Amino acid sequence: MRRFPCTFLILCLCAVHISVYAQTDRTEKKLVKWVDDNNDKALMLLKDIININSGTMNFEGVKAVADVLIPKFEALGMETQWLDGSSFNRAGHLVAKIEGGKGPKIMLIGHLDTVFEKDSPNQKWRQIDEHTIKGPGIADMKGGDIIILQALSALHAQGLLKDMNIWVVMTGDEEASGRPLSASKKALIDAAKWADIALGFENGDGNPATVNVARRSSSGWKLTVTGNAAHSSQIFKPEVGAGAIYEASRILYQFYDQLSKEEFLTFNPGAIVGGTTVTYNDTEKSGTAFGKNNVVSKDVTVTGDIRCLSPGQLSKAQSTMRKIVANHLPNTNATIEFGNGYPPFAPKEGNYSLMRTFSKVSEDLGFGKVGPVNPADAGAADISFTAQYVQMGIDGLGMSGADDHTINETGDVRALPKQSKRAAVLMYRLMKGIKIEKK
Repeated sequence: MRRFPCTFLILCLCAVHISVYAQTDRTEKKLVKWVDDNNDKALMLLKDIININSGTMNFEGVKAVADVLIPKFEALGMETQWLDGSSFNRAGHLVAKIEGGKGPKIMLIGHLDTVFEKDSPNQKWRQIDEHTIKGPGIADMKGGDIIILQALSALHAQGLLKDMNIWVVMTGDEEASGRPLSASKKALIDAAKWADIALGFENGDGNPATVNVARRSSSGWKLTVTGNAAHSSQIFKPEVGAGAIYEASRILYQFYDQLSKEEFLTFNPGAIVGGTTVTYNDTEKSGTAFGKNNVVSKDVTVTGDIRCLSPGQLSKAQSTMRKIVANHLPNTNATIEFGNGYPPFAPKEGNYSLMRTFSKVSEDLGFGKVGPVNPADAGAADISFTAQYVQMGIDGLGMSGADDHTINETGDVRALPKQSKRAAVLMYRLMKGIKIEKK
């Protein structure tokens, strides 16, 4: 076999590199190189914070992750703050800011907590193969937190960050929100009111060829039904009526019959207790029921969630549910309450425009086009609280992975430099005032 000279091979590799990044300017190439040169350090930092248990209710652990990251942001010239979460029964939030005056105001969203509490068997970084790591929160979303830091560090290394307007919010209760939400989500809402653009670094659907331009809402409802307790032989008689369980069954079936076919709308009754004597604990999400086959049921409690794509869709669904509840069977009564939760992150045109700009960045870096995640597959996230304030936003810029929220959660470490490069170049182009891609 004929051997090519080494110098020829080097020239070929250089030609491929130039071709891949042909659409990037000199500064963008420096951003890319910085990320590559510092990727090993980023992986070590990711390992360090993964090995700190930060389940939402482990307040000390959540704060410990923040304590590792705060000096990293301060080294970039950012003003940092730990916002104590005692007012909403959570650890708190990390905030980092820099306001230099150029370009749009951009907020970057991460979270410090995971679903893995101290009693979980999933506690440590474990290498599966060359590219795959198992670890608590590697995809959801400590990998995304490090991508935020890497992107900002690359911009700082080129002297760009000091002239940008960036507000980072890393919450400590994304996986289990504190209450009241007005206190729990205040940091996010304050940043959103300041910002023009929101970038979320959740892992999305785990596919780096997609981002979230929309996320459905997540909120709760509680149905309370009463009937007349009586001997079962008297059920359906005018003075007794149908009983609470029949009334609850009617309501739930009509929810299904009238609303289940509406696109992007789901509503799930997650728990039901009914009988002669019923208790239900809203905090613990559990209850008890006592009843006899020969006694007409007196009480029923049903709790569930509702998810939708826009405020209008939510309002319409709630109105329909209220009308169904109000149409009682004989001698029964029912009420429904709707709780606060995550609002929808509706798919407005600004989000699609930002996605197309991000896709152009990805193509110019040689990583291919980026398209939208189907909203039906996108759950609620912290970016949802920015929806009514920012001009545009996208989520899913974080670490690729699989099986998040399970003890088998994995992350693809190749995504760390890739996503960091795309985020850094996107923010650089936004700072330069590059025209947002429009249809």
